[in-house]
Amino acid sequence: MITLNRRHVVLGTLGAAGALIVGWGVLPPRQRLLPGEPLATVPGQVALNGWVKLSTDDTVTVVMSQAEMGQGIHTGLAMLLADEMDADWSKVRLETSNFDKIYNNQAMIVDALPFAPEDHGLGKRVAQHLVRKVIREVPGVIATGGSSSMKDQWLPMRQAGASARRMLLSAAAALWRVPETECTADSGRVHHASGRSASYGELAGRAAGLAVPGDVALKQPSQFKLIGTAVRRLDAAAKLDGSAAFAIDASPPGLLYASIVMCPTLGGSVATLNSAAALALPGVHKAVVLAPIPGGMLSVGATSGGVAVIADTPFQAMRAIDSLVIDWDPGAGAAASTRAINAALTEAIGASGRQVHHENGDVDAAMQAAATRISADYQVPMLAHATMEPQNCTAQFKDGVATLWCATQAPPMARSAVASALKIDERHVQLHIPYLGGGFGRRYFPDVIVQAALLARETGGAPVQLLWTREQDMTHDYYRPAFKCRAQAGLDAQGRLIAWSTQSAGSSLGAPSMFDSSTDGASNMAYRFANARMSHQPSEAPVSLGIWRSVAHSQNGFFTESFIDECAVAAKRDPVEFRADLLRDAPRHLQVLHRAAELAHWGEAPGAAPSGAPLGRGIAIHRAFGSIVAQVADVSVDSSRAIRVHRVICVVDCGTAVNPNLIRQQMESAVVFGLSAALHGEITVKHGQVQQGNFDGYATLRFDECPAIETDIIASAQPPGGIGEAGTPPIAPAVANAVFALTGQRLRSLPLKLA
Repeated sequence: MITLNRRHVVLGTLGAAGALIVGWGVLPPRQRLLPGEPLATVPGQVALNGWVKLSTDDTVTVVMSQAEMGQGIHTGLAMLLADEMDADWSKVRLETSNFDKIYNNQAMIVDALPFAPEDHGLGKRVAQHLVRKVIREVPGVIATGGSSSMKDQWLPMRQAGASARRMLLSAAAALWRVPETECTADSGRVHHASGRSASYGELAGRAAGLAVPGDVALKQPSQFKLIGTAVRRLDAAAKLDGSAAFAIDASPPGLLYASIVMCPTLGGSVATLNSAAALALPGVHKAVVLAPIPGGMLSVGATSGGVAVIADTPFQAMRAIDSLVIDWDPGAGAAASTRAINAALTEAIGASGRQVHHENGDVDAAMQAAATRISADYQVPMLAHATMEPQNCTAQFKDGVATLWCATQAPPMARSAVASALKIDERHVQLHIPYLGGGFGRRYFPDVIVQAALLARETGGAPVQLLWTREQDMTHDYYRPAFKCRAQAGLDAQGRLIAWSTQSAGSSLGAPSMFDSSTDGASNMAYRFANARMSHQPSEAPVSLGIWRSVAHSQNGFFTESFIDECAVAAKRDPVEFRADLLRDAPRHLQVLHRAAELAHWGEAPGAAPSGAPLGRGIAIHRAFGSIVAQVADVSVDSSRAIRVHRVICVVDCGTAVNPNLIRQQMESAVVFGLSAALHGEITVKHGQVQQGNFDGYATLRFDECPAIETDIIASAQPPGGIGEAGTPPIAPAVANAVFALTGQRLRSLPLKLA
């Protein structure tokens, strides 16, 4: 028995389109090489397509539509183009893209379609093809998130590089009057068998006069020179010597500064304001009341309203804030509390009418026939993003044009929000996007950008920089929602898992039920169950909520991998063997699982910690964003009952490893980020107010807590999967499973705390 789920809704909708699908779907996809308008160039520079410019001094400028927020994506994407172009890597430079539709992030949207990764059927292929066509015609889908950047531009960047190389070869052949097949390219030069050669810069003008080839052959993996190598990051030197520019470093002439205080109650606003004392202070220009600002897509709720003070210096603005006399209107958010949110989640788990996201077999009958039945409830709390760079934006509004220096993961969304707030055309909004000091999903939301734009309207044309304090940032985030999950399983007399059921509850972040991804990592995992049902019940809290690194995988990895371990114990099976049996039809998963066990010396006694305390060992494996990650954690418990993680083995299959160094860095980052949440992370609310104001109350992993992290990358010729988020979901369950192996105590809620 298979019940109606999201996939059938999509296929039914597509089927209803009938002739439209057949007639339109068979058309070839639009190209992503040529923009609607030619790229702007400077003297001595030509554009060979929408992704690359070439200068007479041999400089190769690669156009970047993705945000660099520490993940190294600028380096990885530039490697794709430079390799296919046979460019001189030392000559590669970067430039931010405009808003042309060829830069739309197609992979991020296509990945959101409700199909399992193993589904290679016609319905999925047609749906993806149609969606890609639509995205190519819709402006404003440029975004960095969902670990989609490399997946999205794996082909366009390579095609752009190969096309440019072909044009340069053709230009040289015409110049030398020789067959193009006798010319070769290498490291920024074209060579001929006769000994003649020319640099790319020397050929730039001639190449630009040629038509962009309609179809070019891409290199085979054996021909790669950059892809697959540990090329040094393009931003490494600037970040080491301090010359790298972040949004907070913007300093246009005549800059003023603003500080802000927002209603302590989430979603609240200003009732009355007395700013006389603040305005009397030296250097203070104005106090401005700001209304609550909705978070937009991928969020629930709004940023609280507040009051900003504009002054000559940051210190003057911050000092003036303390002199304001404000009466707050807390609004409906005053009733919110962690206790009430958790009670609503518990009620939602048992509610009828849940949204079934996947079902196969007859779960109820199999559960009834099971020799052993087990169940467990799991819970995760709200979490903050806690980016290293607090929220900030510099804005200028002059002569009807808004210019902003801002850190954003979604430039078109930011531009649209600013245009709406200022009531101007989007074409009159200019964005300068430097490096982002961390994102994790927080910089999708344009609240601070809109606030800065509104303040710029009050300065008579002078630019103004708005900088939130860490306390404002921590207490006015778009938090990862709290979730609960009830998991049930049935085992037969031989210890085989014959029934599986999970029921989760939590925010769906405003997504329609058809595209609700709340069960990502649970409803589309690789384990094969004869009878399974995964469902979700939306439960919205009256607080601001949004996406967080690895999105729904962040909680579902913990739920599923913890409960799989409980099932293995109930079946009296080794956790690795138990998982392997359920993954027998997933060879890539099996390879990752067995490699992690091998490197961790699974089956051998884990030994002792440096303190002499015994170690426990746990494992977890999870697929997210097209990549498979298994992690093994060795943990101990100290005299204060605190959990210490000493070593993490991390094995990843992400398809083609474009730059192994970047992958290792992201795995290490994901482990540290995930451990911070697993051991410490928790946002609590009382009377609508967040109780954690800084890192003293919302701790991140400290140096002396950080384990040794050993990353192994599975060799693969598959197209690359995502990497920025895939390493976060397995670490919490791996640690929890290790704690159980050590202590016999099963921890089912985060952060992990022993009784």
